[in-house]
Amino acid sequence: MGVVVSQSIKNAVSTYIGFAVGAWNTLFLYTHFLTDEYYGLVGFLLSAATVMMPLTAFGVHNTLVKFYSSYKDKKEQNNFLSLMLYFPLLVIIPVGLLGYFGYEAIVSFLASENPEIKNYLGVIYLVAIAMAYFEVFYAWVKVEMQSVFGNFMKEVYHRVVISILLFGVYFEFLSQEQFIWSLVFVYFSRTLFMKLYAFRVRFPKLTFYIPDNFNRIFKYSLLIVVAGSIALVLLDIDKVMIGKYLPIEQVAYYNVAIFMAAVIAVPLRSMHQIVYPLTAKLLNENKKAELRVLYQKSSLTLFVVSGLIFLLILLNLNQIYELIPPPYRAGVIVVSLISISKLFDNLLGINNAILYNSDYYRLTIVLGVFLAILTVVLNMIFIPIYGINGAAVATVISLLLYSVAKIVVVKWKFKMQPFTTETGKVFLLIVFVGLLFYFWDFTFHPIANMILKSGLVSLLYLFVVYRWQLSPDINRILKKVLRK
Repeated sequence: MGVVVSQSIKNAVSTYIGFAVGAWNTLFLYTHFLTDEYYGLVGFLLSAATVMMPLTAFGVHNTLVKFYSSYKDKKEQNNFLSLMLYFPLLVIIPVGLLGYFGYEAIVSFLASENPEIKNYLGVIYLVAIAMAYFEVFYAWVKVEMQSVFGNFMKEVYHRVVISILLFGVYFEFLSQEQFIWSLVFVYFSRTLFMKLYAFRVRFPKLTFYIPDNFNRIFKYSLLIVVAGSIALVLLDIDKVMIGKYLPIEQVAYYNVAIFMAAVIAVPLRSMHQIVYPLTAKLLNENKKAELRVLYQKSSLTLFVVSGLIFLLILLNLNQIYELIPPPYRAGVIVVSLISISKLFDNLLGINNAILYNSDYYRLTIVLGVFLAILTVVLNMIFIPIYGINGAAVATVISLLLYSVAKIVVVKWKFKMQPFTTETGKVFLLIVFVGLLFYFWDFTFHPIANMILKSGLVSLLYLFVVYRWQLSPDINRILKKVLRK
């Protein structure tokens, strides 16, 4: 876990910087510099592009990680990397033609409730392409165990540029319409910088040679398109469907709530950048004992860290909403529900990495298809009745079922599971601290209240973690901090 912890910490730093900038954008700049309607429109367009991304990437970012370590010869590696650059075009070109000739049908489906969407369908397609190739170039460096720069670009760069553009709107250098189209520049420039770095790490020797295992690569990519689409349908389709059934400003209220809950996922995202290729390597070398240790350690470490973040968000929720415009308070229940699913997702550790890099990914795809369909159906039922709270309920039900299914598959096929006795102790700690501080508020300014309560919660939580030695990796870090 040494390399994992080292790079995970570096990734976590840039990820949290990115989330800090994102929080500044989401909670303050977007809510004050854009109208609710335009903020909702931005959330809808980016969510739609995110849902499209696995399709336009053709699963290459996962395929590259899975198969790269299986090639030992440099010539074979170059042939494989060249193929990975061409693969996305197999989808990007046909989808573009489909969008061009089927424009009216797409508009009538997506813009039935909010006609303004029809003017920006091109943004969805272009941003999806930029996101897809960014992930390809990011995977290019991850297989070389160099994930830090890519994580910075993924988490920080676009948020900083968007901050600058939002100030451009405030000072009237940009109109709100121009801001939306400028998002295309943001994501393409990010992809360009990632490409330059990836080629610096390993410059490609482009070939047109088809590898011997092409059929296996193609089938895996095709299935990963489905798997990736399922994962993002479970995560982002709710915003798209809110834009279809409700006034577009409701997407803005939901987006703010989702962003707060998404902070809990930061430790998982940070660790995955390095454990994903490491897991693929252990699977390719059939080192199941080491894989089991990594599985349980990652689960416990992530549960400890994300448990603290979960508490800090829920225990300060009322104060956070006092700092933003009143209409956004409609998302309080959404934050609570989605936070639970994010916490459980961290508890899975490297579960996704094990499944997507093994020969059993087909099982999760089958399960995922059913759950993706269930998500869409639940959203269709709950959103018209309960609004954005209905979308949160639908998402949580689907995500929890999907997570449980993945745990069962790994237990069934690999005879391992992520839980230990320490997992139960951490769960009791989270419940205890949550009950202790939930009804305890100070009569100060919301920011002072949050600082004081967060400090007390963190000190108590970390003291117990350290004293009970719940996680060797966390204790090792805390000891270093205490020595300094």
